[in-house]
Amino acid sequence: MISEEIVHIQGIPKKLVVFLHGYLDSSDAVDARIGELCDSLPDFAVHIPQAPFLCEVGSHMRQWYSMYRFDPEYARKNAPNMEEFLRYYNRMSLGLSETHSFLQPYIEQTLSEYGLGYQDLFLCGFSQGAMAAIYTALMLPEEIGGLISFSGIMAGHEYLLKNALSHPKTLLLHGIDDNLLRPESLDFTAEQMRKLGSLVTCHRIKNLGHTLDASGIEYAIKFIKKQITQKAKR
Repeated sequence: MISEEIVHIQGIPKKLVVFLHGYLDSSDAVDARIGELCDSLPDFAVHIPQAPFLCEVGSHMRQWYSMYRFDPEYARKNAPNMEEFLRYYNRMSLGLSETHSFLQPYIEQTLSEYGLGYQDLFLCGFSQGAMAAIYTALMLPEEIGGLISFSGIMAGHEYLLKNALSHPKTLLLHGIDDNLLRPESLDFTAEQMRKLGSLVTCHRIKNLGHTLDASGIEYAIKFIKKQITQKAKR
C-alpha cells in the first residue's frame, strides 16, 4: 500500500533508516527537517515513506491510521490525568495493527533491495509515526538495529506487552514543552519497553514542543553510530 517515498543514499548502503512521518504530516515535511541525519550517515540509505491515507482532518496531508476513529472528540489532549490519557492511546491497537500489516512488507522489500537484514535497520518515527515505529519494531520477527521515537508513545501497550516478538535497543526523545503528547509519555514508554527487555536511552529536550529539532536529530545520529560501533566490536 506504500507507493510514494523519498530516498537518500550515501555511498553503498550497508544500513537502512526508515523514518515515518506524523499525523497531519507528510514525507516532504519530514524530509525538510532531517537533512543532517541523511548527510551524516555514510553507506546508508534513508527512506521516508508516505503514509497511504489522506489525513481525515487536513487536505493533502497524510495519516498512518485514523485518530478520529479512536478519539472522535480529541478528548485525549485534555485528559484529567495520565491514566485517562493512556486509555485513549491503548485503544489504538487495531489501527496500529493495520499499519503494521503494510509497513512490514514495505520494510522487508526495502531491505531485500539492498541485500540487508533486519539487524541493519533503524526504524524511526515522529508522533503518530513514532507510535507506528514502536509497534512495528516490537512485532517484527527479528530484532532490528535500533528504534528511535521522536515525541511518541507506546500506544496499544496492553496488546504489545502480551504479544511483542522483539525488544530492540531504543532511543526515546521528547520535548519538555510538548502540549500535544504529554512529556510523561517518554517515562511511560521507557518503562514498558524495559519490561519487554529493551535497552532504552532517553533524552528530554528543553524548550521543545511537539516537533522535530536539530538537537533531537543529533541525538539520533549519535545513537545510530553507537549501535554500529558496538556491533562491530562484538
